[in-house]
Amino acid sequence: MNTEILGIIIMFVLSVVLAIPFGKYIAKVYGGKKTFLDPIFNPIDRLLYKLGGVNPLTEMTWKQHLVALLAINFVWFLLGMLILMTQGILPLNPDNNPSMSPELAFNTTISFVVNCNLQHYSGETGLSYLGQIWLMFLQFVSAGTGMAAAAVVFRAFRDKSTTQLGNFYEYFIKSCTRILLPVSFIIAIILVFEGTPMTFEGKDSISTLQGNTVEVSRGPAAAFIAIKHVGTNGGGFFGANSAHPFENPSYLTNMAEMLAQFIIPIAMIFAFGYFTGRRRLARMILGVMTVGFLLLVIPNVVMEINGNPAISAMGIDNSLGAMEGKETRIGAAASGFWSIVSTVISTGSVNAMHDSTMPLSGMNQLLAMMVNCFYGGVGVGILNFLIFIILAVFISGLMVGRTPEFLGKKIEAREMKIAMIIALIHPFLILAGTALATAFPDQGASTLNNPGFHGFSEILYEYTSSSANNGSGFEGLGDNTLWWNISTGIVLILSRFLPIIGPVAIAGLLAEKKFIPEGDGTLRTDTATFGTMVFAVILIIALLSFLPALALGPVAEYFILY
Repeated sequence: MNTEILGIIIMFVLSVVLAIPFGKYIAKVYGGKKTFLDPIFNPIDRLLYKLGGVNPLTEMTWKQHLVALLAINFVWFLLGMLILMTQGILPLNPDNNPSMSPELAFNTTISFVVNCNLQHYSGETGLSYLGQIWLMFLQFVSAGTGMAAAAVVFRAFRDKSTTQLGNFYEYFIKSCTRILLPVSFIIAIILVFEGTPMTFEGKDSISTLQGNTVEVSRGPAAAFIAIKHVGTNGGGFFGANSAHPFENPSYLTNMAEMLAQFIIPIAMIFAFGYFTGRRRLARMILGVMTVGFLLLVIPNVVMEINGNPAISAMGIDNSLGAMEGKETRIGAAASGFWSIVSTVISTGSVNAMHDSTMPLSGMNQLLAMMVNCFYGGVGVGILNFLIFIILAVFISGLMVGRTPEFLGKKIEAREMKIAMIIALIHPFLILAGTALATAFPDQGASTLNNPGFHGFSEILYEYTSSSANNGSGFEGLGDNTLWWNISTGIVLILSRFLPIIGPVAIAGLLAEKKFIPEGDGTLRTDTATFGTMVFAVILIIALLSFLPALALGPVAEYFILY
């Protein structure tokens, strides 16, 4: 167990250390400065611009950025629907997997377009290899979309007064080729050498020690799994996700996949500091996020190590921890750590079944997604945090009797209205979806395998995961039905694009305003005091929004144990 804890600490520290130079590199990429990968990717970039008819030197306003973002995502959605609904008759289908039904194709396509990867199908039996490759493409471009939106916000806060915020397509292409692709390649190589399949051959027949013949699914898994973590996507090539021995063969791959999830969300914070010249502000953001992360992850690791008290009371050896739904090659500690990494960062991949974790571990997983701004997904994590900074600046300004300002720009009614709408849309989608599913049990609750408090938690988790663009699930829930496919699909659309539109709009509006130099009376936003204020705003909004629902689910289930 001490070795597992040491592995967790090394992985986390290594992620932060590597994120510092990586963040500086990302800032150079978005700033148009020379990098060591230019000779490799400049020709590729030029080819893509030529094929797309794009002039990367054309500057865009924040509104033009959003139009481009939404238009290209709509095209990907239409193509995804077409491929998934016809995959049964298309090439690269050696296992003869059938085409998807319209409602399942709708949910799956939306889920991968919005970087959530909520899967209502079982990976190896639900998709052909062509379908898997298309979803792998979506894992690149959906992550690139979020990073491009973040780059627009970086530009808006760097320039003192402007309406021109760079070119969306340039930010998007560079996000995919200069950042996501190289890291994914490294992770994929590690996976291949550790035993993850990378082939277009169909199922393989093997004989077990008992003499039985078993059909084992294969496929181009290593490339898919690499970008699912690097891009904080999370969808499993196999149904069991990273609990599957092909997706996550060893403790080394377990650490590599966790580092892959961590590296870009943390690096984007440092990139913000380098790009805008506000390194102290970046350190404050990192500090608040890290405190929130540790307050969630430490209890989870401890609870999973201690195991289920009901089992101990029966006189059964519980020394390995809460091992239900976990892999012995990974262990309780690393599984508990992964469960928070995956939900805080909004990756949503799993190396153990969240439905089997201890009740309060499940609560922390829910809280990680409900807060949805401690690190977060690539690009969008820092956008979500920006909303809470704006709220904290406004509240602090009222407390000291000054007009709120952030980075030399006045925060006025228009920006506050947008920030409040974005802050409240997340709990609204979660709680409204949960309420409807429980109010109409013949539709939502009818597919539960667990009654009572845990069943309620399963419903709450499904909508929380959808709204947080996470994709993990309490899989005691049978979710491949018309109700779940359509209702979560609607939540996925709204919860992805509105939280991107809001911060980009705020940043664009602020960029247009006159720059006000900082003076003696300016509220400093790069201090520990302001960081505490931001954390308090996050905590208050989360508790006021979600505490009643959590009390009906995981908290009530916890008291059953005693």
